[in-house]
Amino acid sequence: MSHLSFEEAVQERVDEMVDACTRCGKCIEVCPSVKPAGIADAAPVDVIGGILDILREGQGLEASRKWAQACTLHGACITACDEAINPRFLLAMARVAMAKTGNDLPARRRQGLERYRDVSREVAMLSQLQLDDQVLARLGQKPASANVTNELPDFVFYTGCNVLKTPHIALLALDIMDALGIGYEVMGGPSHCCGVMQLRSGDVEMSGRMGTSSVDKLAQSKSGEVISWCPSCYVQFTETTLPALERQRGARPFEMTPFLRFLAQRLDQLTPHLRERVPMRVALHRHPGVSGVVEAAIKTLQAIPGITLVDLKQPAFGLQGVSLSVLPEFKRELTRKELETAREAGIDALVTIYHSEHRELCAHERDWPFRIVNLLELVGQSMGLKQHDRYKELKLMQDADQIVADCADLLAIHALDAAKAREAVVKGMLADQPLPLRDG
Repeated sequence: MSHLSFEEAVQERVDEMVDACTRCGKCIEVCPSVKPAGIADAAPVDVIGGILDILREGQGLEASRKWAQACTLHGACITACDEAINPRFLLAMARVAMAKTGNDLPARRRQGLERYRDVSREVAMLSQLQLDDQVLARLGQKPASANVTNELPDFVFYTGCNVLKTPHIALLALDIMDALGIGYEVMGGPSHCCGVMQLRSGDVEMSGRMGTSSVDKLAQSKSGEVISWCPSCYVQFTETTLPALERQRGARPFEMTPFLRFLAQRLDQLTPHLRERVPMRVALHRHPGVSGVVEAAIKTLQAIPGITLVDLKQPAFGLQGVSLSVLPEFKRELTRKELETAREAGIDALVTIYHSEHRELCAHERDWPFRIVNLLELVGQSMGLKQHDRYKELKLMQDADQIVADCADLLAIHALDAAKAREAVVKGMLADQPLPLRDG
C-alpha cells in the first residue's frame, strides 16, 4: 500500500515514461492526426521533444501543442513505440499540463464540474424522453440502495454515461447477455463517472476522486472482470485511473473488457443463437482506438447468417465518432466520403459500433439510400431480439417542438419541464450533427 496521492501516482508514471522516451518520433510518424492538424512539415523528433518539454513544465513547440490538441485517441502510437511507452496517455497528460498553465485550480475545477453537470443533465433528459422508470432501472438508473443484493454478480456491465442517450444499444447488450445466460449487474451513468471530464479540464485530483469512487463500486463481482461499453471510459480507466490505483494499492481492483471483445470471445456460445437469416449487404463504420474491437465486430458480423460484409476501403480514425471532433473539417470530409462510397457500393446498411457515431450518423438515413444501424441491432435481429431505436426516430423529425410533443407521455411520467427538455433536444440531439444534413 503506497502513501502516494492519486495525482502523485499519475505523475510518477508520467515521469517514468518521459525518462524512457528516446525521442525517436515513431509515434508521430504513424499518427493520422499529424496531417489534418497542419504539422506534417514539423520534424517528428522535434514534436515529441516538445511534448516532453510540456510534461516537464515547459512550453513546448507550437507544433507539439497542436499535436496534443489534435489527438483523436487513435492508438497507433502505442503499438509503434519500442519502449513500451503509451504516447496516447502522455498526450492526455500534456493537455492537462497545458490546462494547468492556462487556469488556476479553482477555475479548472469549476470547468470540470460544469462539463460533468452538462453531461449529466443531457444524459438524464434524453434517456427519460425515451424510457420509463422500469427500463431506466434495468439500465442501473435508480437509487443505489435499490441495487443492493446479497450475492455478487458474475460480471459488472458498465455502460458509461452517453450510451444512455441511445438506450436501445445498451438494452440489446443486456438482452444478448440474458440469452447467453451471463450473470451481471448494470452500473453506469453520471453516478458512476469515470472522471474524464475532470481530467480534460486539468483537475487530476478530482478526476481521481470520481474515478476511484466508481472503481470501488465496479469492483464487486465474482469474476473480477468489468465488461465495458463506452470506449472513452475504457481508455480513462485502463490508461489513467487503474494504473494509478495499482500504484497506490499494490494491485488492480479488476480487469476491464470491451463488450464486443467479450462477445467475440464467446462466439461459439453466441453462434447457436444466431438462428434467423439477416439478408443484408452491410459496411462497418470503424474506429480502431480500442485494440481488437473492430476485429471483434467483423467476426461477429460474419457469424450472422445472411450478412454480406462490404469493405468500403475507407480510412478508419480515432477512438469513436466524437473523438474526431478536435478536427471538425477533417471529420466532415471523412463522413461525407464514407456516405458517398457507401451509396456507390449499394449497401443496405452502414453499421456503427459505438453510440457516439450512431448519434452523429443516424439522421443521415433520411438522405441516403441505406439504413444506419448499430451492430447489436443485427445481432439481435438474428437472435429474435428487438429494441426500438427511439433516438433515431426522434432525431429524424428534425423539429425540437415536434420531438418534445411526441414525448409528452414521458414528460408527464418523469415530471420533466418541457422548456428544459426542448433545450436538451436542441443541444444534445439536433446539434449533434458534425456533417449537416442535406438541407443544412
